[in-house]
Amino acid sequence: MAKKKYRRSRSNSILDRKIGIKPGHLYVPTEAFVPRFFLMSFSEAMFEEQEFETYAQLLKRFKELPDARHWIDIRGYGDLQIQEQLVKDFKIHPLQMEDVINDYQRPKVDEYEDGLFMITRMLRWSEEQHSVEDVQLSVFSNANYVVTLQSDYADCLDPLRERIRAGRGVIRQRPPIYIVYAILDVVLDYYFPVIAEIGKYVDELEHSILKSSSKITLQHILDLKNELVKLRRIAWPERDKLVELLRMEEDVLPENLKVYFRDAYDHTIQLIDLIDSHKEMASSLVDLYMSTVSNRMNEIMKVLTIISSIFIPLSFIAGIYGMNFARENPETGEVYPYSMPELYQPYAYPILISLMLLLILLQLYFFYRKGWFTKSF
Repeated sequence: MAKKKYRRSRSNSILDRKIGIKPGHLYVPTEAFVPRFFLMSFSEAMFEEQEFETYAQLLKRFKELPDARHWIDIRGYGDLQIQEQLVKDFKIHPLQMEDVINDYQRPKVDEYEDGLFMITRMLRWSEEQHSVEDVQLSVFSNANYVVTLQSDYADCLDPLRERIRAGRGVIRQRPPIYIVYAILDVVLDYYFPVIAEIGKYVDELEHSILKSSSKITLQHILDLKNELVKLRRIAWPERDKLVELLRMEEDVLPENLKVYFRDAYDHTIQLIDLIDSHKEMASSLVDLYMSTVSNRMNEIMKVLTIISSIFIPLSFIAGIYGMNFARENPETGEVYPYSMPELYQPYAYPILISLMLLLILLQLYFFYRKGWFTKSF
C-alpha cells in the first residue's frame, strides 16, 4: 500500500507546483509521508545508530558528537517546518531545498558554501506493471556529515548501512565525501539488476511474438520503449554529474578519492551501453512483430487463394449447367440437338459430381507438388 501511495504522490508532484511563486518557495507535496529521522554516527573507534521521533532530538544528538562523522537520513517531506529548519541548521540554499521537494529533478551536482549538493535517482523494477520506478535521492555533504533526503520510506541503501554497522573496509575512516561515493555506488549497482530484468522481459516479448502476436504484445513493446527512453534520460545526467565531480578542485574532491568516482563513471558508461542495446532490441521487436503479422497475413491469403482456385472451376461448371436453355420448343415441339443433351442422360448427375471431385483432387495434387499445401497448413 505504501508503494502505491508513493507512486500517486510522485505522479502528482508536478501538479503541486504553483505558477509564478517566488524562487525557493517550500511546500508540502500532496500525500507526502510524515518524516522519519535516522542518524548514524561513527568513527574508527565508535559507532552509533538510532531512529528519533523528532527532528529536535536528532539535531541535539548530532551536536553532542562533534568529532564523529554522521549520516543524517530523513525520509518523507510531510512537514514544512522541518524543511525550513533544515535550511537554517545546515545552511542549505532555499533553491536547493526546493529541488529536493520538487522530487523529479534530473541527476546533478552543485557546489555550495561548505560542501556538495547532489541529486541521484534510485531505480527498481516492477514485475506486475513491467515498468521502472524511480525515486529521487538528495544528498548534502559537508566536512563531518552527509544528509540524505527522500520522499519514500524504502530505498536501496541497506547494503551500505550494513557495511557501516559491521565496520567493513575503510568507510569509517574516510571523509564524508567517500560516503557520498558509497551511496552513489550502491545506487548505480542497483541499476544493473533493473537492466537485467528488462533484458529478460525483452526475451519474453520476443517469445510471445513468435508464439502468437497480438495488439496487446505490440502495446507492451511500445511501453517498454518508453521505459528505456526514461532510463536513458536518467543515465546520461548521471554520467554528466560524475564528469563534473571529477573536474572539481582537490579541496572539494581529494585526488586520492577520484579513482573511486572514475569507477562509478565507468559504471554509468556500461549502463548507457546496455540501455542503448536494449533500446535497439526493443525497436527490432517492433520490426519482428510487423514481419510476423505480415507473414501470417500472407499465409492466410495463400489459404484463401487455394480455396478460391478450387472453387472457381467448380463454379464455372455449375454456372454452365445452371443456364436455362430449353431443349425443346414448347410451341412447335422442335428438339434442339445442341442444347445440353447430356442433361437427359440417366447418369449425367453422378458423372458430373465425379468430374468435379476429380478436378478438386487434381488441383490439390498440383498445389501439393508446388509446396503450397504443406506450407499453408
